[in-house]
Amino acid sequence: LEKEIDRFATLPAGSHETPSLRTFIDCLLDMPYTEMSEDNLDIQNARRILDEDHYGLEKVKQRILEYLAVAKLTGKVNGQIICFAGPPGVGKTSISASIAKALGRSFVRMSLGGIKDEAEIRGHRRTYVGAMPGRIMEGMKRAGTQNPVMVLDEVDKLVRDYNGDPSSALLEVLDPEQNSTFTDHYMNVPYDLSNVFFVCTANSTDTIPEPLLNRMEVIRFSGYTEEEKFQIARKHLLPKTMKAMGLKGQELKVTDEALHAIITGYTAESGVRGLKRQMDVLCRHAAVKLVKGEQKSFRVSEKRLEEFLGRPPILHEKLGKTSRPGIVTGLAWTQAGGEILFIETMFTKGSGKLQITGQLGDVMKESAQIAVTLVKNRYPESEELFRENDLHIHVPAGATPKDGPSAGITLVTALSSLVTGKQVRPELGMTGEVSLRGDVMPIGGLPEKLMAAQRAGIKTVFIPYDNREDLEDVAEEVKAELHIIPVKRVEEVLKQT
Repeated sequence: LEKEIDRFATLPAGSHETPSLRTFIDCLLDMPYTEMSEDNLDIQNARRILDEDHYGLEKVKQRILEYLAVAKLTGKVNGQIICFAGPPGVGKTSISASIAKALGRSFVRMSLGGIKDEAEIRGHRRTYVGAMPGRIMEGMKRAGTQNPVMVLDEVDKLVRDYNGDPSSALLEVLDPEQNSTFTDHYMNVPYDLSNVFFVCTANSTDTIPEPLLNRMEVIRFSGYTEEEKFQIARKHLLPKTMKAMGLKGQELKVTDEALHAIITGYTAESGVRGLKRQMDVLCRHAAVKLVKGEQKSFRVSEKRLEEFLGRPPILHEKLGKTSRPGIVTGLAWTQAGGEILFIETMFTKGSGKLQITGQLGDVMKESAQIAVTLVKNRYPESEELFRENDLHIHVPAGATPKDGPSAGITLVTALSSLVTGKQVRPELGMTGEVSLRGDVMPIGGLPEKLMAAQRAGIKTVFIPYDNREDLEDVAEEVKAELHIIPVKRVEEVLKQT
């Protein structure tokens, strides 16, 4: 740097090198090399701040408190790399800001969605016109300290093409063994990133390259239960929205029943963004009437919701009061959380053809074929039924694409019910894949599926035996209302239905 300054001093005033060299020197001098914010390692204070800002998310809060406890015992705070993975609107970015607040560190956020140029991360070489440092160095300059909390948002949406692979450039940034000597192409001197607390956020880890994912500790957000959404709306969303819209506490009252009705009838998501939008609509509607002078205060009850929000746009599947052989309730995972679905089967006169409808993907079509084979094997007397009739399998809501390895056990039970003529109780739900040997295989998304079962009024749920450990992630209020039966074999399900 001193050499560059000496060279700058000897350049003639009109030299074309002067502006670029001046910018380079300024950039190096602006970087924080020794400035460190002092960490607040008080666990009680951190817990209080996290609870004030967010309701629920116990696993995430516990991980942050563990980090603080280790830092207090060792006397040093090592740079951490955490990846929050979960559906939109569950608080991944906002809890990162709370971490910075609890630690007393500066907070820097950068979005990586759609970035396809490696130079955005590592900077341009100074030989190019308009060269500039990468986003990481710009973030450090903004932070002003060597140990900020840096959020890399949407790390799963980096684009890889012929221009370069920005995810590979992130490997050096997020590797604790390498990032103490991170070298930006523009600055061309090693810089220490080992004190930075990196937090990455992603909706799904499927699109994150394996070497990059390997460097991060993934903490999954499963979404909020109905009760958690209610508490978030009551304690956080409604007061903040009223304040933003200029409404005072006595001017708008929303009953508990109305809030529950908004959650179930007007939103269908794992997060709370849609819920916040509905709070905005309520407050805007009230603001118009207040300004017109029509009323001085409002009390929004469940009966008045349509007046404010219109008709409920979301109709969740409801259990039927009666059933007939061949229909079974299954559980499905969607981007918006869990949902129940019905598997319907019927024989019609024909020549043994199999017809599958309901816009099912390849995985579910294969599950249907496995189910047919299993039922033929388990009930040899049904061979003639299958030969002399066409079998139609349908999953209602045909406009919605459905796929995934979790409907196998439901298909087997529906076909067994059709063949034997025995009805399956509608309040009995199930999820799990099956093998040709008749084993019930594990599935994903269990917390969301059990929430959907509880919401729909299902009383008993069969789950794969290997998913028992996932029950730790399920809210106690959901488990309290369900009788959950882990099963290893198809026979166990058929005996109990």
